[in-house]
Amino acid sequence: MNIIDAHFHFSGLKCFREAAQSNGVNYSLQGFEKEYSENRIISGVCMGLSEGIPGAFPDQEALNPMKYDLAELPENFYFCAGVNPHQLSQSQLANLKQELNKPQCVGIKIYAGYYHYYLTDSVYQPVYELALKYKLPVVIHTGDTYSPKGLLKYSHPLIVDELAVCNPELKILIAHLGNPWLMDTAEILYKNKNVYGDLSGLQVGDSHLLKRFMNQELYMNMFRTALILADSYDKLLFGSDWPLAPMSDYIEFIKQLIPEVHHQAVFYDNALRFFSKMKIQEKS
Repeated sequence: MNIIDAHFHFSGLKCFREAAQSNGVNYSLQGFEKEYSENRIISGVCMGLSEGIPGAFPDQEALNPMKYDLAELPENFYFCAGVNPHQLSQSQLANLKQELNKPQCVGIKIYAGYYHYYLTDSVYQPVYELALKYKLPVVIHTGDTYSPKGLLKYSHPLIVDELAVCNPELKILIAHLGNPWLMDTAEILYKNKNVYGDLSGLQVGDSHLLKRFMNQELYMNMFRTALILADSYDKLLFGSDWPLAPMSDYIEFIKQLIPEVHHQAVFYDNALRFFSKMKIQEKS
């Protein structure tokens, strides 16, 4: 089965480099291509993210759009332009517009919780207007923040319900299923037709840690119960949050959560429907 990774990173963030080293991940273009080839990942979406000073993320001075740290993405791979709400002057919005026009840009990424604004704050309104104008979805970080500088009240997924109701034409992706507020996310997915969820970053760590959690039935059932309540396998997208976990182990982790009958949809088809600008050339 070919796979689309709907949520990965290729950023020079200090915390990502340190996590990759700790988790046994080769965080380089060579390591990326090796892991993705071995696991039949033929396409994916990189989440734009940057910091000006090592360790500064969430960096209030990072310019928009926040990007990935590669000269160019590999063939068949796309990106979401990252947004720093502290830098949304007219000139910065103009820069964001230019990025949204690029063929490889398939969405916008908002880092709720890392940046201390509610999703319904007026600071984000120009971003939502651009998303609607360019017919692009918005991916929203929800749940636990990888940085202790984050504030969880801003990343709780429940606020996505208000955003979705007030903007019914806006396509929204709840990243990380709002973990650990999984049941809240399940209700939001069930209730709002314009809201989807990605399965990235539900567990991070090295191979040993992932396998240990996979063997904890109560832990795994926590996710399965929420997914049953959501009853929305047609709106779930596989994402890895690479490099925060080894790819093969994370794929196996998600396969244990998703009934096999839904694997094709979750690991491939749903991403193509959600990120409608994606055009994949499959190789034989």
